[in-house]
Amino acid sequence: MAGRTTNVKEELAKKAEVTKGEAKLTKSMSIADLIKAMEPEIKKALPEVITPERFTRMALSALNTTPKLQECTQMSFLAALMNAAQLGLEPNTPLGQAYLIPYNNKGTMECQFQIGYKGLIDLGYRNPQIQIISAQAVYENDEFEYELGLNPKLEHRPALGERGEVRLFYGMFKLTNGGFGFEVMSKTAIDAFAKEYSKAFDTSFSPWKTSYESMAKKTVIKQALKYAPIKADFRKAISTDETIRNKIAESMDEVSTEDIFDAAYTEESA
Repeated sequence: MAGRTTNVKEELAKKAEVTKGEAKLTKSMSIADLIKAMEPEIKKALPEVITPERFTRMALSALNTTPKLQECTQMSFLAALMNAAQLGLEPNTPLGQAYLIPYNNKGTMECQFQIGYKGLIDLGYRNPQIQIISAQAVYENDEFEYELGLNPKLEHRPALGERGEVRLFYGMFKLTNGGFGFEVMSKTAIDAFAKEYSKAFDTSFSPWKTSYESMAKKTVIKQALKYAPIKADFRKAISTDETIRNKIAESMDEVSTEDIFDAAYTEESA
């Protein structure tokens, strides 16, 4: 196991070298050495609750969970990991809080950061105005009714027996002052939305493949929260979702993103 971990670490970068200030990063570096070489910048960017040692463990865990990340550029991998760290979300674990996804961006394998459903819920509850935030799947045999207009209504009674196939999803929030909002989307609309805005939708690395229902719930919650009076910090956090960055900063939401929506994705064999 130790030999395998060493190989995973040493094969991280495909580029011959990257220069970042005084730190010269080469493909022969282990991830621990890579982080050590950039320690001053990483320390400045990390939240107080996460040490460089903890950051290293998160990196190794992500690499072991998704070995294809070895092929991503060093800086895109570190930037995506820093995104997760700054938001306090664990990437590539069964918790489903966040994902680091290998992405062939115009011929270069880079690391894309995605917030997971449970991560979005966690971020939402950090807003003191949010009392309830939730999303549900509605199945064929469920009783479901909703109305819009001046007196909006949302009622869902799940079937006690066989529920049938999923047909739609809804996300909702309720504020401490009694205000609320919701969004309802059919499964067809969810799939169309995902295919348009998540170019890795049909690939084996996408959480849409491994956690479809969770990603659908995340989508409707994000749509519902467009109507919520949420804080700027939350909006900044959401702005990092599904992005590729190649720089580490004290506020990752301020780093310019790569244009991934025009990228031609090519899935390669593992």
